[in-house]
Amino acid sequence: MQLTEMRESRAFVQEMKFLVSPEQADGIREWARVNLSPDPHAGGAAGDEYRVTSLYLDTEDLAVFERRGSYGRSKYRVRRYGESNRIFLERKLKTRNRVGKLRSIVSADEVAMLERLESPKKWAGHWFHQRVQVRGLAPVCQISYSRMARMGMSESGPIRLTVDQDLRATVVNRYAFAPVDASVVLSPDQRILELKYKAEIPGLFKELMQKFDLRPQPSSKYRLAVAALELKLCPTS
Repeated sequence: MQLTEMRESRAFVQEMKFLVSPEQADGIREWARVNLSPDPHAGGAAGDEYRVTSLYLDTEDLAVFERRGSYGRSKYRVRRYGESNRIFLERKLKTRNRVGKLRSIVSADEVAMLERLESPKKWAGHWFHQRVQVRGLAPVCQISYSRMARMGMSESGPIRLTVDQDLRATVVNRYAFAPVDASVVLSPDQRILELKYKAEIPGLFKELMQKFDLRPQPSSKYRLAVAALELKLCPTS
């Protein structure tokens, strides 16, 4: 059992999302591979691809989906990259167009500890366990997708570009990952482009947006999944 407290906080960054066609996505990937470096943790032929699988948590009455109060500003999820044994317990906090993360890494066999009423205080996932219990959160669906990730530097700091495709979702009610091939396909005719940066839009991203005539659009994989899976609101007691 991993008992050492490991918690990583990621500073708030600006985030823009775009829905693009498969043809646009192909062009954007080519552009990104010329102008940006691959994510050092990725693989594939170009060294910049990996699969992301996440369990998304919500209340019985879907307060996160409904964006009620503080539930509308934060998302809690359990995330795995590829088939790794390293699992990320994450809280994503959003204020306007800025997002920040707080996360810890646990091993795959430790994820089941989230099902318990109590967890060891020195466990890396203890803070996550406490918060989801206080907020009445539990897994409601799994979302998986293939991601291309590229990185670089601008005048104001690091920048990151990702293109997500092959989005799939399935209903879950436990802290356990389900087979991806049994999932419902989400938005097969669209890809999701995300741009992250520190402050002002970097010149490189302005060039990209102009070249491909991109317009920011709100996009939530979780909201797509809830609609596709027809998750229903449970009445509160």
